[in-house]
Amino acid sequence: MEYFEQYITVGAFAAFGAVLVAATLVITWLIRPKNPTPTKLLTYECGVDPVGSGWSQSQVRYYAYGLLFVIFDVEAVFIFPWAIRLEELGTFGLVEMLIFIWILVMGLVFAIRKGVLKWE
Repeated sequence: MEYFEQYITVGAFAAFGAVLVAATLVITWLIRPKNPTPTKLLTYECGVDPVGSGWSQSQVRYYAYGLLFVIFDVEAVFIFPWAIRLEELGTFGLVEMLIFIWILVMGLVFAIRKGVLKWE
């Protein structure tokens, strides 16, 4: 029975949090000003008034750069904890990390050879 009492406490706090969020949303909905104007209904684009249609074609390069950034960000997430525990992991940890870095370098070489990183 003591085991389930801990879950009851967690459930009570979760319910209290949900009620608090719902109450806050209802209160703000009730007290907010309700006077929409055409200017307020315009789409906001970094302080510049939108011109033309909302559709525009983006180059694939932006996505490729973003994907490469995420890949090397994830690499850093894995390398930092490894560097902290390097002495405990020993030679096995060093070899594993070198394999990991080699795979990422090969991916970067592949991207360079495909011309993904060339900006025209």
